[in-house]
Amino acid sequence: MSGADPLGLFQGFGIEIEYMIVDRKGLAVLPVADKLLAAEAGGPASDVERGPLCWSNELALHVIELKTNGPVADLHGVHEAFQADVRRINQHLEPLGGRLLPGGMHPLMDPAAETRLWPHEAGEIYAAFDRVFGCQGHGWSNLQSVHLNLPFAGDEEFGRLHAAVRVLLPILPALAAASPLMDGRLTGLMDTRLEVYRGNCRRIPQATGQVIPEPAFTRAAYQEAILAPLYQAMAPHDPEGILQHEWLNARGAIARFDRDAIEIRVLDTQEAPVADLAICTALVAVLRALVDERVALLVEQKEWPVESLARIFLDTVRRGDHAVIDDEAYLELLGVPEVKISAGELWLDLLERFPPAPVPGAEITGALRHLLEQGPLARRMSRFLGKEPGRDRIEALCRELAACLEEGRLLDAPA
Repeated sequence: MSGADPLGLFQGFGIEIEYMIVDRKGLAVLPVADKLLAAEAGGPASDVERGPLCWSNELALHVIELKTNGPVADLHGVHEAFQADVRRINQHLEPLGGRLLPGGMHPLMDPAAETRLWPHEAGEIYAAFDRVFGCQGHGWSNLQSVHLNLPFAGDEEFGRLHAAVRVLLPILPALAAASPLMDGRLTGLMDTRLEVYRGNCRRIPQATGQVIPEPAFTRAAYQEAILAPLYQAMAPHDPEGILQHEWLNARGAIARFDRDAIEIRVLDTQEAPVADLAICTALVAVLRALVDERVALLVEQKEWPVESLARIFLDTVRRGDHAVIDDEAYLELLGVPEVKISAGELWLDLLERFPPAPVPGAEITGALRHLLEQGPLARRMSRFLGKEPGRDRIEALCRELAACLEEGRLLDAPA
């Protein structure tokens, strides 16, 4: 998403989905991403291009990332490419005794004992992260997410897009929360991944901030408010400058001026690509309405401070679709006349007023309806488990999620 003629607003989309590799029988994480990539490439590789998609390594050896091979013009049918490659990866993993597992976190992983970092190409970057932050933890080696990259052309478009993204970030966990478990137990949170993620850079708090990015609407303002303080704080810990790049910024949405895009990072990985793309489609539909000022004026969107948005965000991290939005000014901004509404009801209202256009296809529409009716994946996982699940029940859930991923279907757990 860079070059002499950058894409403008909503003229391209980049999707990245992370999956964990687990032992087919025991379900423990299986650190064989390098063997998987080598099997597809025919030799050692850190990434493999496969037509519309690319596979690549991540921080931990048990994680593989699938991503669009550059921006796509629209999201129609993208889930089918991801689904096909999920099945091909599982074919490669079968003789290694592995399979892919979706979700925002591994429910049973002990990262202190089981983490193995990627040791090959670009391994010095991961080693530097480990030296500064200590990556043997849930917020580092036990998390899987979806990144949505949206392009912009110039400062004016960046400002409009960043303002809209900041407004919508707080309620995204109500759609995408998929991590109610950690260390073999229900945590009481819908999005445990984001809860641990927001504290994983506590040694350098400028890296994550409050997850909601600061109100900066030009490249110069962003550099001054976010990147310069971060690089300055990191410098004593990274004298070689290995980590002095835009991707060091760990907020829930980050500006990638190197490719003229904003990368949204608060979406947990779902049980099947069709669900991931349904959420991205819904997000894009409402972002378009915000950017076009059909919801609120740009000046009104820009006024929102981090603290007010962060309060709403933390509630949806904890309660997902059941979070109560009672900030009247926020509801007014989104065109909601009520003084109090659940986050799930808010999404129903927004998507009724601003449905995806063009119609994204029956599978995506059905997936979106499913999660709006039954709740985010975390809600359905919790219903599947019951109140005090033992290890056997959690393992049964993992096997069901792995089957959902392989078959391209959604977890069904109605209230």
